[in-house]
Amino acid sequence: MSVPLHPTAAHVADTLIARGHPGVVQAQAESVRTAAQAAAALRVEAGAIVRSVVLLLDDDPVLMLVSGAHEVNEEATGKRLEGVLAPAPPEMVRLATGQPEDGIAPVGHPTDLPTYLDESLADHPVLWACAGHPRTVFRTTFPELLRITAGLAIDIT
Repeated sequence: MSVPLHPTAAHVADTLIARGHPGVVQAQAESVRTAAQAAAALRVEAGAIVRSVVLLLDDDPVLMLVSGAHEVNEEATGKRLEGVLAPAPPEMVRLATGQPEDGIAPVGHPTDLPTYLDESLADHPVLWACAGHPRTVFRTTFPELLRITAGLAIDIT
């Protein structure tokens, strides 16, 4: 018996389809709240997991799509983006994405956030990203992720 997707995951699937992605969202038996948990559940390297992190660039929210094997070097990355990069408060994250903080997808937000992709994600032929809920993921590739997010690849280290 199939279980319906959580409404935020269903919205992400619809957004993916609208942007030319197949829109297949997989529901996991358990929450995958960390990159390590997602990698173990999917039997892939942590580097192939796409973490969606909302940060403030000066005062504006931006979305960083980060490899599960890395952390954002806020100081260096902020300089590359010609601003100050800092964590966004949880209430701003929810407002900017419309999704739970531990289930943020790269797409499906109320407005299109400026999006930056960790260039090391290109090292993996297949990537897995959260689909708007901690129990959902979707499969993609680096070129496809760049396209569906209209993102820019940068060095985040």
